[in-house]
Amino acid sequence: MKIRALLIFVSLFALFPLAAQDKPDALKLYRNGRDLEAVGRTADASAAYTQAIEVCKQDLAANSSNMDAYAIYGWSLIRQGKYQDTVTLCGDALKIASDVRIIETMAEGYFYLGNYKESLRYMEKYIDAAPRGERISTAYFFVGEIYRLTRMFNRAEIAYSAAVYLEPAISLWWYRLATVRETVGDKAGALTAYQRALKLRPDYKEAVDGANRVGA
Repeated sequence: MKIRALLIFVSLFALFPLAAQDKPDALKLYRNGRDLEAVGRTADASAAYTQAIEVCKQDLAANSSNMDAYAIYGWSLIRQGKYQDTVTLCGDALKIASDVRIIETMAEGYFYLGNYKESLRYMEKYIDAAPRGERISTAYFFVGEIYRLTRMFNRAEIAYSAAVYLEPAISLWWYRLATVRETVGDKAGALTAYQRALKLRPDYKEAVDGANRVGA
């Protein structure tokens, strides 16, 4: 009986040579890429993103409606700077399901392509659909960027204010808020925002210069 059981086990192993846990995890590969990118290992990061994409392609070949695979695929394309590919992929995914992760990634793709109208449309769609979503603070920041770049400074101030309220530990966001406040003539508000940026990053030269301008 023991021999028979062993033969059955060997036969099953031959049919399924790789256990599920041995299959590469696309999300882990993507996160590894972000970690590598954070320490300046850009080539290794790009390789990790490429691996993540390949796993996502396999997952989509097995299940063309796998929205997790679409999401990680899109994030990896964004990190590699392949923005048109991102928009194309997200467009295909959104034909299957209205996934908020895909909507936000689509918005980022359009932003980096310079299509601010479509980027704003998708960012607002994400904000409406996921007011407590994982990327909500980032979405508000991008909205602020769009309004700043299109010189709608009062609207940019509102969006940046929402971004720093939701995630107050990013110096760049406070700096951006300070610049638009300075532009619309709110020197006191600008100084406060410049000071918050400097509290997070004391060597932030642009924020030092801004604080000196509005505080003079």
